[in-house]
Amino acid sequence: MTDITIYHNPACGTSRNTLALIRNSGVEPTIILYLETPPNREQLKALISAMGISVRSLLRKNVEPYEQLGLAEESFSDEQLFEAMLSYPILINRPIVVSRLGTRLCRPSEVVLDILPDAQQGAFSKEDGEKVIGDDGKRMV
Repeated sequence: MTDITIYHNPACGTSRNTLALIRNSGVEPTIILYLETPPNREQLKALISAMGISVRSLLRKNVEPYEQLGLAEESFSDEQLFEAMLSYPILINRPIVVSRLGTRLCRPSEVVLDILPDAQQGAFSKEDGEKVIGDDGKRMV
């Protein structure tokens, strides 16, 4: 059985599309509703390290706490950015997917295809109608 975890926000179209792509590979992932059960400091640090990105790269910029806290300022340390994300989980960009092939921030949603161990089982189109996987189960170019 393939073990995949998604840090998911069901209100987000990109997150829903990513979850649907995982399911289209025949896997039911572990779903962590990160706004209800946010990662702790150690988990968040481990996710960022596994993705090989900076702390700032995981920040969502188009949400109210970002502007309110002035997080656009480059003067914030990584520790201060961690504190902001731990205090306001909405600041954590999503979806994050963890599989045995890697950990990725799946924006756009088809980034998840790079870390899915199992092939797509059929055609797939995003919610907006964009075709991502053809009838043959192969990624569209």
